[in-house]
Amino acid sequence: MANYFVGDIQGCYDELRRLMDKVRFDPDHDVLWSTGDLVARGPGSLQVLQLFRQLGDAGRTVLGNHDLHLFAVHAGLKRPKPKDRQQELLESAECDQLIQWLRQQPLHCHLPEHKLLMTHAGVPPHWDLDTVLRQSAEVSHTLQSDNYLDFIAQMYGDKPDRWDPDGDDYQRQTYTINCLTRMRLLHPDGRLDFYSKAGGPDGEGELLPWFSHPHPLLNHYRIVFGHWAALMGHTRHPNAISLDTGACWGNWLTFWCLEEDKRYTQQALQNWG
Repeated sequence: MANYFVGDIQGCYDELRRLMDKVRFDPDHDVLWSTGDLVARGPGSLQVLQLFRQLGDAGRTVLGNHDLHLFAVHAGLKRPKPKDRQQELLESAECDQLIQWLRQQPLHCHLPEHKLLMTHAGVPPHWDLDTVLRQSAEVSHTLQSDNYLDFIAQMYGDKPDRWDPDGDDYQRQTYTINCLTRMRLLHPDGRLDFYSKAGGPDGEGELLPWFSHPHPLLNHYRIVFGHWAALMGHTRHPNAISLDTGACWGNWLTFWCLEEDKRYTQQALQNWG
């Protein structure tokens, strides 16, 4: 058995299938773990969702920011962006079922036997494991509820940008979404920054990547994440495993095999950015 972790697929279905063939992925024995953002940009969002749903327990994913945005588009709260190339998905007879399946997916996957945690964007340095699990579960409960669109309609924006454990449900859950699906750089005081365009692990000025701040959880846990294509997989931290290597931008899709601690890549067939 092998556990393969894949960075942001973003509708790049053909590249995904080629990479699965390259590692001889066997759903009877192997598990494919996605860092989220299954959809958008590439032309195969429908096929990627169909594949992961068909894989059952052999295909696991967390929710990324593009997946959450799809909920808003599907509900008519936001207009579809032509560059996201999701019309085939939105017009599919399976769309409602796939959205329902996607809503059941978590914001984190925890493999305690491997001391490994996966989210889309990472874990804020001031959160311990219990906080991650608790806050992720709280948001999942909301997303799986009948009135989930009330939250989706309000989740947009760059506030709150700092953690307040005594905040109301909306504040805690929106901050959780901002951290686990959108986070890259932090101010010295831990506030989230959403404006810098810095593309590497060195940050920009006083802003540093979340994994470059003192991070007690990273001392004894590996955190697998995507979301940050500009890193191209490089963090300089042995326990921060970055897997978004910009497949939709014409670069490549990356698998990381846990058991081998080895990466496998597939060159993008086209730039969909």
